[in-house]
Amino acid sequence: MGEMGKRKLDTGWLAARSTEVKLTGVELTTTHAPSGPDQPWMEAVVPGTVLATLVKNNLVPDPFYGLENESIIDIADSGREYYTFWFFTTFHCKLSGNQHVDLNFRAINYSAEVYLNGHKEVLPKGMFRRHSLDVTDIVHPDDENLLAVLVYPPDHPGRIPPEGGQGGDHEIGKDVAAQYVEGWDWMTPIRDRNTGIWDEVSISVTGPVKIVDPHLVSAFFDNYERVYLHVTTGLVNKSARVAECSLNVLVTTEVKGGFCLVEHLQTEHVSVPLGASVQYTFPKLFFYKPHLWWPNGMGKQSLYNVEIGVEVKGFGESDMWNHHFGFRKIESNIDSVTGGRLFKVNGQPIFIRGGNWILSDGLLRLPKKRYQTDIKFHSDMNFNMIRCWGGGLAERPEFYHYCDIYGLLVWQEFWITGDCDGRGVPISNPDGPLDHELFLLCARDTVKLLRNHPSLALWVGGNEQVPPEDINRTLKDELKLHPYFQISSQSGNSQEDIIPLLKDPSQYLDGTRIYIQGSMWDGFADGKGDFSDGPYEIQYPESFFKDDFYKYGFNPEVGSVGVPVAATIRATMPPEGWQIPLFKKLSNGYVEEVPNPMWEYHKYIAYSKPGLVHDQILLYGTPTDLDDFCLKAQLVNYIQYRALLEGWTSRMWSKYTGVLIWKNQNPWTGLRGQFYDHLHDQTAGFYGCRSAAEPIHVQLNLATYFVEVVNTTSDELSNVAIEVSVWDLEGKCPYYKVFENLSVPSKRTVPIFEMDYPKSKNQMPVYFLLLKLYNISDYGILSRNFYWLYLPGGDYKLLEPYRKKKVPLKITSQVFIGVSTYEIRMHVRNTSKKPDSKNLLYKNRCIERDSDGDFDVASLEPVNSRIEEKMEGGLIRRIFSRFKHEANALRVTEVNGTEVGVAFFLHFSVHASKPDRKEGEDTRILPVHYSDNYFSLAPGEEMPINLSFEVPPGVTPRVTLHGWNYHTGHTIL
Repeated sequence: MGEMGKRKLDTGWLAARSTEVKLTGVELTTTHAPSGPDQPWMEAVVPGTVLATLVKNNLVPDPFYGLENESIIDIADSGREYYTFWFFTTFHCKLSGNQHVDLNFRAINYSAEVYLNGHKEVLPKGMFRRHSLDVTDIVHPDDENLLAVLVYPPDHPGRIPPEGGQGGDHEIGKDVAAQYVEGWDWMTPIRDRNTGIWDEVSISVTGPVKIVDPHLVSAFFDNYERVYLHVTTGLVNKSARVAECSLNVLVTTEVKGGFCLVEHLQTEHVSVPLGASVQYTFPKLFFYKPHLWWPNGMGKQSLYNVEIGVEVKGFGESDMWNHHFGFRKIESNIDSVTGGRLFKVNGQPIFIRGGNWILSDGLLRLPKKRYQTDIKFHSDMNFNMIRCWGGGLAERPEFYHYCDIYGLLVWQEFWITGDCDGRGVPISNPDGPLDHELFLLCARDTVKLLRNHPSLALWVGGNEQVPPEDINRTLKDELKLHPYFQISSQSGNSQEDIIPLLKDPSQYLDGTRIYIQGSMWDGFADGKGDFSDGPYEIQYPESFFKDDFYKYGFNPEVGSVGVPVAATIRATMPPEGWQIPLFKKLSNGYVEEVPNPMWEYHKYIAYSKPGLVHDQILLYGTPTDLDDFCLKAQLVNYIQYRALLEGWTSRMWSKYTGVLIWKNQNPWTGLRGQFYDHLHDQTAGFYGCRSAAEPIHVQLNLATYFVEVVNTTSDELSNVAIEVSVWDLEGKCPYYKVFENLSVPSKRTVPIFEMDYPKSKNQMPVYFLLLKLYNISDYGILSRNFYWLYLPGGDYKLLEPYRKKKVPLKITSQVFIGVSTYEIRMHVRNTSKKPDSKNLLYKNRCIERDSDGDFDVASLEPVNSRIEEKMEGGLIRRIFSRFKHEANALRVTEVNGTEVGVAFFLHFSVHASKPDRKEGEDTRILPVHYSDNYFSLAPGEEMPINLSFEVPPGVTPRVTLHGWNYHTGHTIL
């Protein structure tokens, strides 16, 4: 019997432009198969797009480097045939008995002809739909199988407007993502419109009965102590006789040591008529006090493995399906106090702090490892929601898998955005998409693909508009909530009485999450669809705290700056792109930044807004070169995004229910609105967000100068203390106060006292402020927050001579090496002043996040990464992935200095040690996960810093420290 299950076809692919192949699909898959990457055939990127394949083979330049995208011909000029490509591969598939094999395409853009061993199948149109072909009678079970796929671009690929604005004639019911057509104000046009086999290809071998699209739903009672799991699955009988089946559902959870505990096992007998497709609903499964799945910052992300298997009489095991499922209930309504949309998970209100997600890569190179890094970065920033914006993708299951693991709620928008349908230049189609039935077919299939993920929080019709009336009406009807999920979680046993009288919730298309018609409706922005999101530019930090900044309860998009580090600019642009902006003084006293053409092409957004906001980089003095500009930009990035989130959190529940920043990341080498760049190096804004979005946080209200404590958790804070210390540029502490015996209720922001140092007689024009929130019982630091501030009307220019101050540091480190991973644990101490045991200031016992079932911020893998291992390999892999050895004993590095002061804006980077390094070569090892970076230390203060990363074979890493006082760089390891 052949091996049962799914096997990905993700290697060995070839590709060729259709106009250069003079053979038919039948010939390619019978008598004239390509033998290798010989002209016109080339190695292909599958999953991937035509453009990704051309870039891989150096047939076009990297479109994300400099202005190279301008040299690539656009499909509007070349015609569709230019980007119509053949993809070819071979595979083996052993079959025996009554086994069946399907050939599966999880997504193709936009349509395709499939040839297998001389047989042809035409795939219907649609970017967001799955295709499954029964090829049992076509495959050669004991020989090589030849597969060729001719992929056609979208029927209406559109034209980029001459002025480079938004719009274009295309057919988005078809589903091509909007930004790829027109180039947005933050994205370059994608020349092939992402044509290709852009998602997973696989073959799956089953017996006579196949499992299709199971649906899992949990229903809670008695204050979440009792839960019922509802399961419905499709069954397809591929045989020519009635199939008598034993249908099993097995629910397990992992306990310590990698062992699994069986929570539930149930078997049902089912008869499936010959050639029939049926839906079968199990009797509900009962669980008592299950471990719950919580969003990031609220608790553990507990996941159970649900396995459904079917055995057929006379055959044996026929098919098996499994999924990691989280028991959780999500509710959403419009808050009566703020008017904003309020989310509850397991009955607990969740204050939303997150961002807008475009997609990981503009050429749809979407490996699992990249997804893991992306989502872990969001978790590391303490975010709890990602909005999958409607001009991007219906995201892939791998994306959701990591959102499940790391606790990121997902707002999934359907692929409708007004900038392409009805508002473009020229106007494309006010009633777009063109094919409404196709759009709905793709939408339904997307729901089935994603609905079992606990991280999925809501469906939204479109970006800044609603779908056409008929589509919107259908989505509202088909995604309506099951009555159980319309009842408050506070209800009692009446819920249990109602459910048996209703259709089983797992028989709905979804039924567990709300559908909102558009991103500015029903509790988002003004709730009425008016353009009331934004703003999208630099702001004064104090503005975010003021009453008049944003007047609605939930802002789905508020954006700002995001220049990356200088090394990224050099890695993504030739030298002519390294010129920093010119600072042009205007008659009104403001400064306009004039970027070079390459920065303008990469959508640079200025750090000034003439007429409203003075240039925030010039506060530190005029930059002298690229390194100086990018370092000062990181100072602004940190302040800007910390203030944004702290301003929102300051009004938690009284004015706001949440905020999503535009945007988290860039799908290309853009220069605006990002917390990490396309190469996966973080900006300082990443760590500003990480600080501000802590579940428990101490902060300074920049409008009132009150120190506030934020508690977003479900537990009251009691017996805590706040320490406030001010440090001047001479290393003295002119202001020191401690406030003890404080209590902060659950889910509240409480002002504690006014920070009156700016009103004192001997205040300094520039000073540092350090806030620490302690547990009094053990001096454990619950939150630490460091500010650099100037007096009203001033600036930061006194920090420029401060760069020459040599402040000594002592760094102890320990290295742990795995098979391909490094973990480095460091303690960094400012030794310019001896600790004073009388002050709390030098009680340096930092409390690390609870990683039991969540994750360790210094680890590449979550603690419950055994979920990942079970999916990917056996016992040997698991043993070796856990094997680490200590590379050396405790190492001490000292950075010499003789002056007392704050060690300001310290940041680490990791590089490959290369004896043959070329001039200007980017040696950074990316990504690196830091427990903190861009941090500062007061005299005598110490902080633990952990970092982890993977290294290529044969590479020795080197860790370097830079800082405001350490601009020459110091090698730590």
